[in-house]
Amino acid sequence: MGGGIPLIRSIKEGLVANRIESLFGILNGTANYILTKMTDQGSSFSEVLKEAQALGYAEADPTFDIEGIDTAHKLTILLAIAYGVPIDFEAVYTEGISKVTPLDIKFMKEFGYRIKLLAISKDDGQAIEARVHPTLIPDDSMLANVNEAYNALYIKGDAVGNVMLYGPGAGMMPTGSAVVSDLVDVARNMLRRAVGRVPSVGYQPTSINARQARPIEELQTEYYFRFSAEDSPGVLSKVSGILGNHQISIKSVHQKGRDLLGAVPIVMITHEAKEAAVRKALAEIDQLEMIKDKTVLFRIEDRR
Repeated sequence: MGGGIPLIRSIKEGLVANRIESLFGILNGTANYILTKMTDQGSSFSEVLKEAQALGYAEADPTFDIEGIDTAHKLTILLAIAYGVPIDFEAVYTEGISKVTPLDIKFMKEFGYRIKLLAISKDDGQAIEARVHPTLIPDDSMLANVNEAYNALYIKGDAVGNVMLYGPGAGMMPTGSAVVSDLVDVARNMLRRAVGRVPSVGYQPTSINARQARPIEELQTEYYFRFSAEDSPGVLSKVSGILGNHQISIKSVHQKGRDLLGAVPIVMITHEAKEAAVRKALAEIDQLEMIKDKTVLFRIEDRR
């Protein structure tokens, strides 16, 4: 997990004095390489995927990497270690990066964001957020500047505060470094007859308890929308009115020139809104005759 970064041991041993409040991480080198190249070069997703496959970063079947499944598997393990909850992959909401386009990346830059495939978890003491999806983050944040096949995990503990672990997320030698570390740890325990001194997930079996995973519909965050609209008067006011009816407040909006098909891109950043309300509003907007394609949605984590 995380190539050569000692993520698991850092959490279950180095941060054992802390209650982990949140985790934000880039945990898949393939997805991060693709998004980096799309952002820096303006290339399409399919072009960069072929390049990543040629370089050996992506498998012949890249589904687990590009659809967020590999990242969700890793987040599932981190949830068990950080919070002492049973491993339940199905509880992690998962989206991949295959729908990210150079057009959206261009608009995101104008608003001051970069897009990354993030594993995100937050613990409010009752329910735990567990989600993987493409996420807009401020372009001056540390995570936004983790590029190529590198990985990073941003951890917030109640005692230590903020910690970020960073390093190569793929490759023969970084992965080998992690494997040798685990083997040496096992051998040391065997020599000292101390097997099980540190539980595999950091918690004794009797301390592992089921916790409620917060449904994605209850998420409250900011959003990026891109509407593909007819070039006619009243479109923006109609869209804004529907958003307002669902208690979704607009922070910023850009209306662009026509695309090749004659539609006008309208790009919005919202204030914090509830996912359930967003889904209802977009379903209503997408039914409008003046809207020519399904609305593009990405979530924002505005942590600077």
